[in-house]
Amino acid sequence: MQKRHKNRQQYFTESANTSREYYIDYLSNFTPVSNKKVLEIGCGEGGNLLPFAEMGCKVTGIDLSTERIEQANRFFESLNVGAEFSAIDFLKMECVNEMDKYDIILVHDVIEHIEQKDRFFNHIKQFLARDGIIFWAFPAWQMPFGGHQQICHSKICSKLPFIHLFPESVYWYILSAFNEPESCINELIEIKRCGISIEKFEKLLKKNEYMLINKRLWLINPHYKQKFGLKPRRLYALSRIKYLRNFFVTSCFYVTGIKNWEKGGNLK
Repeated sequence: MQKRHKNRQQYFTESANTSREYYIDYLSNFTPVSNKKVLEIGCGEGGNLLPFAEMGCKVTGIDLSTERIEQANRFFESLNVGAEFSAIDFLKMECVNEMDKYDIILVHDVIEHIEQKDRFFNHIKQFLARDGIIFWAFPAWQMPFGGHQQICHSKICSKLPFIHLFPESVYWYILSAFNEPESCINELIEIKRCGISIEKFEKLLKKNEYMLINKRLWLINPHYKQKFGLKPRRLYALSRIKYLRNFFVTSCFYVTGIKNWEKGGNLK
């Protein structure tokens, strides 16, 4: 397991730096970012939201983990930055009126953990304000560490690429052979069952009548600058080769809107 997964203050700071340097700038191409209502689903300790709050946005973060929400509240309070955080299952949230809608919704490294994807895609639309946008980011399942095996406790196992692509029984055997805790194995197996490819994600967008505004596929994930000191690079040559591209894309950025949004585009 990498040090940053244990040190949540470091994780928070690195996430905030990446959000400040890349997510804000990217989303600014499609909507003014300052003074907006922003919701992040699966916010963890809230690092992604900090730059939005600093720009005057009213930010809300939700997560299933009570521990992560407690950390988010503590980190924001220490910086004297306002935010609202709740430990709640998003699929159990209700949108009662327009006050429950958001201009920007962040779904960052979350969709690959969601089992009920159709239900999630449908549910999220009711929380999006008119002309609002959703920012999705996720690792292509087939990329070297698309199974999140970097969270393994074993230093060797956490650095083994592509092992998540083995059949589930083989994957389980490998994880057990490296004495991974049962809780970690169960989490990794769940991710394997929920992982998502670029093609599957785009089919879900079409099926649930989303408008694609923009997509950007990364050969080197922007967050790798914080994690490994690597310069982010987009994938160009292979980006249009279906299925094969999944093995090279370390992060997929999508911006979507509701179907009747006038500035919407089309999937290609």
